[in-house]
Amino acid sequence: MESFEILLDRLRRGHTEQSMLITGLRGVGKTVLLTSFEERARERDWTTVEAEITKSTEFGARMAQLVRRALFQLAPKARWKEHAARAAAVLKSFQVTVASDGTLSAGLDMEAAEGFADSGELNEDLTDLLVALGEAAHEQESGVVFLIDEVHFLTTPELEALIAALHKTVQRQLPITLVGAGLPQLPRLAGEAKSYAERLFKFPQIGQLTAAEAEQALVDPAERLGIAYESQAVQAIVDYTEGYPYFLQEYGNVLWSFAEASPITATNVKDACTAVEAKLDGSFFRVRAERTTELELRYMRAMAELGSEPQQAKDVAALLGRTSEQMGPTRSRLIDKGLLYTPGHGLAAFTVPQFDRFMRRTYQL
Repeated sequence: MESFEILLDRLRRGHTEQSMLITGLRGVGKTVLLTSFEERARERDWTTVEAEITKSTEFGARMAQLVRRALFQLAPKARWKEHAARAAAVLKSFQVTVASDGTLSAGLDMEAAEGFADSGELNEDLTDLLVALGEAAHEQESGVVFLIDEVHFLTTPELEALIAALHKTVQRQLPITLVGAGLPQLPRLAGEAKSYAERLFKFPQIGQLTAAEAEQALVDPAERLGIAYESQAVQAIVDYTEGYPYFLQEYGNVLWSFAEASPITATNVKDACTAVEAKLDGSFFRVRAERTTELELRYMRAMAELGSEPQQAKDVAALLGRTSEQMGPTRSRLIDKGLLYTPGHGLAAFTVPQFDRFMRRTYQL
């Protein structure tokens, strides 16, 4: 949060500062953090636009929508100055290029800026668009923050274009930035897209809470409502959840309905465990497992059999009686679906904490 506030303050003063691509497993709070960033930015009178990338996202059209939203937030059309009007003309060019049927051009009753954002090359056109938006924001004595979730779903050309466009706004010292969130492979993807990505972004990683932080997350909200935890109960929950925020949240939620009196005891925790697992299985784990084919499911079950740590592709394949070459396409599809990531060469790990537990208790190998 402090880094984000420093980022905004430096950009507002015309200085440069690395933006952030936040990484972590599922359920550690990345999306919640982006929401908090939005609130902080609005308190500082910045324009914010939020988006979530999906596999079905038409990236060019999506960026046109976001820039259009930002432009109209910066100022009503009647109050546009020179650079805002020019940004609208560049946006019109970009929109015509990415959606030739004109479906994205509503409200932009002006001529397109000929020669800008109309080359058909996403790298060049998106750069023209973000630079024009940055100049309009500077003219309005404001700034624009793009808050984008699930950035890892961008293709390499899309991520390359986004990084290149942001790089140009940094060189021009314009008040425009992007803070994104994604799975742990995001730093590698950004580096592969553009070698200078590490100069543009910080890559803070968020994950498990410490034992003290996990205890605070459980105990403080309950204490404010007059409910206490026995120390053994807290320890049992921290041990089971391994400090993962979403699991702590769900365990506390189930216990709130399960326990009949204060203090909440270790016996309450033990008795509630089955209900907690049932809730996690139904709402967190199963929805991801059901997105897979039978062979993909078998691959993940084999990974789970080998343990919670990252697994070598050859070891998983051997457990299935195949070679790593034979199982390579299956592994790639699971990575593409955001269910696995590659922490190192030849390794794969689950993007969902404790997914190995779920697979072992739910599916036969």
